[in-house]
This record gives sequence, structure tokens and C-alpha cells, in this order.
Amino acid sequence: MSAYHHVKTSQLDIAYLEWNPAGARTAVLLHGWPDSPECWNSVADKLAASGYRVLCPALRGFGPTRFLRADTPRSGELAALGRDLLDFRSELGLERPVLVGHDWGARAAGNACGLDADAASHLVLLSVGYGTNSPDQPVPLSQARNYWYHWFMATPRGAATVRDSRREFTRYMWDTWSPAGWYEEADFDEAARAFDNPDWAEVVLHSYRQRWGHAQGDPAYAEDAARLTPAPELAVPTLVLHGGADACNSPATSEGKDAYFSGRYQRRVLDGIGHFPQREAPQAVAQAILRFCEPA
Repeated sequence: MSAYHHVKTSQLDIAYLEWNPAGARTAVLLHGWPDSPECWNSVADKLAASGYRVLCPALRGFGPTRFLRADTPRSGELAALGRDLLDFRSELGLERPVLVGHDWGARAAGNACGLDADAASHLVLLSVGYGTNSPDQPVPLSQARNYWYHWFMATPRGAATVRDSRREFTRYMWDTWSPAGWYEEADFDEAARAFDNPDWAEVVLHSYRQRWGHAQGDPAYAEDAARLTPAPELAVPTLVLHGGADACNSPATSEGKDAYFSGRYQRRVLDGIGHFPQREAPQAVAQAILRFCEPA
């Protein structure tokens, strides 16, 4: 894979990987937590071979992406992720690309579409149920158990673990969120390099604390956050892909969301797949994206 490219927005120097720059259509693929843009390598290869220009940016706090100013709050709030994506699209002049997001990336893509009805031609969300960003959302006890790491990071002990033992902490997620034996050592090492970003720990801690009301948001995103609460209805054609063996976000968390979508909406559960479908079943994910986004 080629080296990262860079584009500057008002807040960030965003690093991104690119495939097939002359592609007739554009897809932006957004990674989740804890992962990196390289998680899309196999999916991106397939989309590029089908004629897409593919861009995979590193989210704020990950990989080579950097804040431009030292005094900018290291916010990880979900509204900021959506605005970052809109800024990325604007700076590169991307007109209604296909937006595909996993985990944090899915929340960023959904929020971008909530803030701008023309943000995308199609939306594909992996491993996340839309409309689950609010602190007062109902959480069944089984899902609260899955979210143990959210609550852990709200404590001093959890914060110290994120700052001082990030590889051990994130490795535990990889080992418990999907069926055993799903990845090679090199896969995790590839992803974990993105966690060496100097802002990673603070962005991660703020993201999980703020989304449950344990930290204040950055006032710069207050207007966006207000527009996204409650989650707005989306008209963009949307596909949800959820692993049937996801032990982070239970497949039940993406069920029954049809009322949020006024456009074409499909949901597909991938049997035997855990929390990282783009890594665990890249061919199935790529084929699902291509099929759903075929021109009418």
C-alpha cells in the first residue's frame, strides 16, 4: 500500500490512504475503535478493482492525523467525528461519495449524513445501530455488560490503563469481540501502530466519557450536537451490516431502526462474524457494498 496522503481542514491535518485516484465513483471508508485505516485494505482493493476511487482517512487521534493547534480540545465526541468527515469531503471536493463506516467510523458517517443531506449517495454502517449516540438511550443489561470498557474508562484506573497500557487494553478487545482465532499477529500490530498517535489516549477517553455525559463537549460542536440529538431521520439509501457473533455491539442493537430511514434501507446479519466484518469477511462486505450501491 502506498504512503499516506494529507489534507488540512480548519482543525486537522488528516492523513488518508487512497486507491485508484481516477476511479469514476468515490467511496470513503472510515475505521472504528480500536483499529486503523488499514483495516479496509482488502475491501478497498475490491472496490478499486470495480472502478471506485477509495479513500480511507485516519480519524482524529489515530495514525498520522494531527491537530493543527496545541490549544484545540482533544475532543472525541461523535458530533466532531461527523464534522471532520464533512470537512474532509469538502477539502477534497468530493461530491456525494459512498460513505462506509465501521464502529466509530459508522457513527461519523451517520452523523455526517444527519448534518448534511447531500453528504453521501449511499451510506453503509458496520457493527453499529443508528440512533444509539444519546446518553439516555435504553441499554439492556446484556449490552451494559458488553460496554464494561466504557464505564472502566470513566474511572481513574481506566484512564491510566488507556494512557499506559494501550496495546494490552485494545488487544483484549480484539480477543473478546469476535470468535477466537480470527486475526494474525501482524494484523493487530498494523492496527496498533495507529494508537501511537500522541493524542490517541485523550481523544479516546473523551469520546467514551462525553457520550455518556461524564465530560463536557467542545463548544465548537455544540450546534452540531444539538442537531444530532435526537438522531435525525436520514433519506440517504442505507445498508447496515452486523456480525451475528459481535460481542461488543450485540446484533440486537441495530434491529428495529427502520423508522430512522425514509430512503431505501436494508439490514444484513453476517453469521459467525464478530465485531470486525471488514477484516473477518472482507469479500462479503465488499460484495454487499457493491451490490447495494449499484447505479439505478
